[in-house]
Amino acid sequence: MGDPILILSSFVCLCLLLVLFRFLHRFWWTPVYIQYRLGSQGIKGPSYKFIHGNTKEMLKMRNEALSKPLGLLDDIFPRVLPHVYTWMNNYGKNHLSWRGGEPQLLITEPELIKEVLYNRDGSYLKASLPFYSMKLMGNGLATSEGEQWVKHRKLINPTFQGENLGKMIPGMIVSVELMLQSWKKYQAKEIEVSEEFRLLTSDIISRTAFGSNYLEGKTIFDMMTKYSNIIRRNIFKPRFPGLSKIWKTSDEIEGDKLLGVNSVMEIIKKREEKISMIINEALRLYPPTVAFIRRSEREVRLGKFILPANIQLFISNLVVHRDPGIWGDDAHLFKPERFSGGVAKATSNNVAAYFPFGIGPRTCVGFNFATVGAKIVLIMILQRYRFTFSPTYVHSPVINFLLVPQHGIQVILHSLQSDEGPS
Repeated sequence: MGDPILILSSFVCLCLLLVLFRFLHRFWWTPVYIQYRLGSQGIKGPSYKFIHGNTKEMLKMRNEALSKPLGLLDDIFPRVLPHVYTWMNNYGKNHLSWRGGEPQLLITEPELIKEVLYNRDGSYLKASLPFYSMKLMGNGLATSEGEQWVKHRKLINPTFQGENLGKMIPGMIVSVELMLQSWKKYQAKEIEVSEEFRLLTSDIISRTAFGSNYLEGKTIFDMMTKYSNIIRRNIFKPRFPGLSKIWKTSDEIEGDKLLGVNSVMEIIKKREEKISMIINEALRLYPPTVAFIRRSEREVRLGKFILPANIQLFISNLVVHRDPGIWGDDAHLFKPERFSGGVAKATSNNVAAYFPFGIGPRTCVGFNFATVGAKIVLIMILQRYRFTFSPTYVHSPVINFLLVPQHGIQVILHSLQSDEGPS
């Protein structure tokens, strides 16, 4: 029998070599191979940097974009996705970039987008979410695949359709009425409405979709807001699998504490167990989610391209919704009349030209709930108030898990009743 110490040391050396091999394969060989394969097909992009990919460049461009003022009529694309905007101009509408060792291919042609998101042959799976996003979402409807996703979808889908959706409308009206009552003290004064709408959203969802009370919903949405800040801080930081089991950052510790609060999925489980033009145009210019990421499960043909397995496909509705070839030279301007004949006419029946909530089988399950709620809120507000931007308002959309105003939305409320004289 050999020397135990020699055997142990040999085993440790073998393990270290295996780890080194896997590390080099992921962060060196795979990027070199994929850049060569796609480059030979005419797909270019910024050069891969060892370990970090292009994340340092992305972070630098984002910080520079956020430091610059933005006019109210300026296009938000260069501010919200500055790296995509820059690299589209440099390398074309289809280009390859790197989030650490993960390759991301931007695709913008509606026909290719439709092929990926409809996913009729099962070749395109949802890409794994970043570490913090995955901890927030869990393994529910938004992240699961296969039979588990089908089960979740069948279970949840009826909640937001037909008769069930109609039953939620009275709860929506109550929530909006309470908010408008609280606005009386702000007449002819400045009010920060983005926070008001955030609280309204939590109240509506708490009263309707989840059947819980306002305070429970507020606690959950406060947690999600704080956790979204953690996601934003870490989105461009590369992660090494298994490291968090040994050592946790301060953000990981804080995130674990926040997720100790009852999660949204737990509230859903409790339930399971028992104009339009203005809105369409607003969702075109300011979609809540600005990107959908899929992953090629195997080598596939997408249009004229042959893609290796495990390529992330980056699909941004923010890009497509601002394409002058689809929407005209004034694509970045707010013009609700585009939708006067409905979405189909506005897009010439191209379903991949307008998709604020996605398209295909994984379209957001709450799409109808969100649009019905938005119509009710807008109608009830406009019946009582008109408003103008406050001089303190700064136009500053930013991605914070969702597309949100970085500094809030300050407006001056004007009561329509007071405009008509004393009653």
